[in-house]
Amino acid sequence: MTPGVACGVDIVSVARIRAAVERSGPRFLQKYWTEDELAYCAGRPERLAARWAAKEAVMKVLEGGFDRFDPLSIEVRRDVGGVPRLELAAAAADHAREVGLASWSLSLSHEQEHAIAMVTALRWPPSS
Repeated sequence: MTPGVACGVDIVSVARIRAAVERSGPRFLQKYWTEDELAYCAGRPERLAARWAAKEAVMKVLEGGFDRFDPLSIEVRRDVGGVPRLELAAAAADHAREVGLASWSLSLSHEQEHAIAMVTALRWPPSS
């Protein structure tokens, strides 16, 4: 595997997330967002949509989807300064290590209608 940068981008309709929350309620929320993410989002659909976009963007970097990686294993956290960062766990973290992905970066943006996330990771050949 050649060293380089892996990139994933996703854009989400805020209305689509709002409708899914209204339709499915807590079951939908608890399936896709961690307790910390839900606490931060405080029911704001644009924040939920941005985190959904981040999870999708990570899955593009990992070359998998919700069928392969539990969305709860990809969490958007905030550092002390409020900057969003990624935390991978379980199969997502294991796969990232196996394929040599490290040094993840995340950028989020949202407005009334759309949320977008861009994720990058450095790709290094896995250690033998």
